[in-house]
Amino acid sequence: MKYIIKILLVLIVILVGVGYYFKNTGDHITGDKLVGIGILGASFILMPLFIYHRWKDKKAKDYMLTEENLNKMREYEKKKEQKS
Repeated sequence: MKYIIKILLVLIVILVGVGYYFKNTGDHITGDKLVGIGILGASFILMPLFIYHRWKDKKAKDYMLTEENLNKMREYEKKKEQKS
């Protein structure tokens, strides 16, 4: 999955770069299409794949402010103050 995301990122950057090249050489319609396809690919394909890859083994409960997590943070702060 990691390699797919890297390859997709490189392809999207190349696509946007080629699109801007076409826009600078005078072919604005083709350049706009290529840049648009690159941005759509980044937002609807690359971003969800990246988010899934980063969060697939994580528990959302660990990142929520539950009473248990608040108590853990308070205990950590107390230990930190005692060391100082």
